[in-house]
Amino acid sequence: MKTVTINVEGASQSQWSTFLLELNLMKKAWKRYGVDAKLKAPNINKIITLGTSNGVDNTKRRTIPTNTRNR
Repeated sequence: MKTVTINVEGASQSQWSTFLLELNLMKKAWKRYGVDAKLKAPNINKIITLGTSNGVDNTKRRTIPTNTRNR
């Protein structure tokens, strides 16, 4: 196993998220060539899930029964 450490300074939260999403794209692209890369960062799973959702909202919200609305 080979390890690379990248230290990022001065990136805003959106730049950090974009950076992680681009690394994830590289990871997916190289997988077909037999390269198994692992990414480690705080909240990376959440960032990747939200960044690759294609606009689909998977959050479950509490529904208000129709008979109790606007009373």
